[in-house]
Amino acid sequence: MLRKMRKPTKTISGVAPIAVMLPPRKCKHGTCIYCPSLNVPQSYTPKSPAVIRALKLNYNAYKQVKARLKAFKAMGHPTDKIELIIMGGTFLSYPKKFQYNFIKECYDALNNKKSKNLEEAKKLNEKARHRCIALCIETRPDICCKYIKRLLEFGCTRVELGVQMPDDKIYKKINRKHKVKDVVEATRALRNAGFKIGYHIMPGLPGSSFKKDLNLFKKLFSDKRFNPDQLKIYPCQVISGSQLEKEYWQGKYKPLTKEQTEKILIKMLKAVPRYCRVMRIMREIPPDYLIAGTLKIDLRKEIEEKLRRRKISLREIRFREVGFTKKEKIDMNLKLKIKRYEASDGREFFLEIVNKDDILFGLLRLRIFGEKFKKAIIRELHVYGRALRLGEKNLKAPEAIQHKGLGKFLMEQAEKITRKYGIKKLKVISGVGVREYYRQLGYKLEGSYMVKFF
Repeated sequence: MLRKMRKPTKTISGVAPIAVMLPPRKCKHGTCIYCPSLNVPQSYTPKSPAVIRALKLNYNAYKQVKARLKAFKAMGHPTDKIELIIMGGTFLSYPKKFQYNFIKECYDALNNKKSKNLEEAKKLNEKARHRCIALCIETRPDICCKYIKRLLEFGCTRVELGVQMPDDKIYKKINRKHKVKDVVEATRALRNAGFKIGYHIMPGLPGSSFKKDLNLFKKLFSDKRFNPDQLKIYPCQVISGSQLEKEYWQGKYKPLTKEQTEKILIKMLKAVPRYCRVMRIMREIPPDYLIAGTLKIDLRKEIEEKLRRRKISLREIRFREVGFTKKEKIDMNLKLKIKRYEASDGREFFLEIVNKDDILFGLLRLRIFGEKFKKAIIRELHVYGRALRLGEKNLKAPEAIQHKGLGKFLMEQAEKITRKYGIKKLKVISGVGVREYYRQLGYKLEGSYMVKFF
């Protein structure tokens, strides 16, 4: 299968990611100075690959999902476990009716059947051929708090926040129109609701410096108000059609050079703790629209190869994933490792299954919070390795890690910790397509969560 599969890294983390692009819509707060205004989704260009695909389909959610499923099939990838990513704008700022219909159409495409409403579509997806095991929505920190109930109704499990750099002076200079306190409040509210939290980070912004960027980045993990689970690091670039382009030509702004970008990325990657995953580095900006800034899209690959040659290991999740390991032989003597840390007025337990080389096979995020620590919620359960089809078992390939009981083991360990706190109820924020799995472990659907009582 691997010989026949094209671009095997597409599903090497255990899921098939499908990005669905929103139609263009101006942000209510105005435009951040680095964002171009090119009559396409904010911060994208007409030649961005995801925009080209979406434009051909008139930004229709149903057609976009269908097209990506077809593409994955053509490349030989399994599409039983889908991670939906809604991208291209502040989704929660779109009209309410549009939001519900857009999400329903995504589920309809996975189900290969049009439903009467979102609830019916979600119910069908629990046993569909293409199951939505995770749903990510991108939004602003000052928007999401009042819409948490709606996010849960959508089946959302991860929220990505445009944080850029947590500094009010920088926010004012780049016209973000929100403050650091909004990031703090959004992070706490989302975490307490069980969401996995991703931050979009942007070094090299106007009003910052190499030293300031590095200090602010380290603050993300030293300050208990933040501690994101995931990061996307997008060094600031000057894009045609942006306010920053004008400032660049006027000599008021100078972007990081390739050497500076590489240097700060290495320092940032070294500072990322083991419970955080760096999802992506560098935006895919077509050369036609890039005025200044680092052009190299695969800079991460270059940096990681350099670090591996120097025998420098990173602690961040993606670098340690079993699917991305460069070792020819993988030691399968596995052990449980638990890291406890404080975040957003609660206690986080990061459970991971690793081997002696610290290669990561699976993880679970458990949060204990509330008055006297009497509430518990599992925010993520993920087993890595090549994505397998539902029910596919007993594969001997070293990268075939799924369906061997690691997820069940991690759930049992989380339940033990929960009981130690005297907590009688454990909630799981679950993708719609994973509900059947949790039912097999004794959980029942209560509202938008899978719940077990002790």
